[in-house]
Amino acid sequence: MSAPETVQVRLAGVPLASPVLVAAGCGGTGRELDALGGLAGVGGFTTRSITLDARDGAAGPRVQETAAGFVHATGLQNPGLDQFLATELPWLAAHDVRTFVSVAAASLGEYADLARRLGNAPGVDGIEVNLSAPDAVELGLFDAREPFQAARVVAAVRRDLPRGLPVLAKLGHDPARVVEVARAVAEAGADAVVLGNALPALLPDGRVAGLSGPAIHPVALRCVHDVRTALPDLPIVAAGGATSAADVRAFLAAGATAVQIGAGLLHDPTCAARAAADLGGTA
Repeated sequence: MSAPETVQVRLAGVPLASPVLVAAGCGGTGRELDALGGLAGVGGFTTRSITLDARDGAAGPRVQETAAGFVHATGLQNPGLDQFLATELPWLAAHDVRTFVSVAAASLGEYADLARRLGNAPGVDGIEVNLSAPDAVELGLFDAREPFQAARVVAAVRRDLPRGLPVLAKLGHDPARVVEVARAVAEAGADAVVLGNALPALLPDGRVAGLSGPAIHPVALRCVHDVRTALPDLPIVAAGGATSAADVRAFLAAGATAVQIGAGLLHDPTCAARAAADLGGTA
């Protein structure tokens, strides 16, 4: 697959052929989507959250479908940084996919280590710092719920990255505080924000989880609108319930620069590619 030459949008200086991106954790390694035509024409691919050490993930069942989307607790399964650099990133780089690497960690030191090593790796177009996993505390991740803690993480990542490599801070859907947190991470060095992540939820067996899908789309729209109004110069990547070109246009109209599609890929692995194709040159 060759990268399209047309540039529709720039995200924190990175040229994208489409404002449609694949969200973290929903596209596997990229190979799975590509085999089904799911990467065709999209602007970029966000990896699952990578940690320093491998994680086996949560015990099953991990997903419970609901009428409004699905509740999930994956446990951030991933191969760890070494294996990611050895096997997954090279494939993405060889296929000319704009790649944003999502990272998660238990401490500021781990975030800095991830940034330092990824910053020197070929094929990385940006770092998405996961500051909003709905079950972060249960997973042993750094608690970044307070704005000053989120800012500390971003500062640690920014300090150890090459200046030209953008940092995207992934924040939760919390309309009451999203502007405050967005301002804090921007002042700490984030080049863009991703709004947002799954809403906190509970699986039927009582495990802490997240809710993704159509139910969170109106909340995500409100967060994008509020951040764009308060911080008009800050690039925003919208996420939450988008599955079509119409959903993408709604986010763009609210003030987003680009839009991630995630949960919809579990029903239709081609929906991000179809949304990108439907937008064509009209985004």
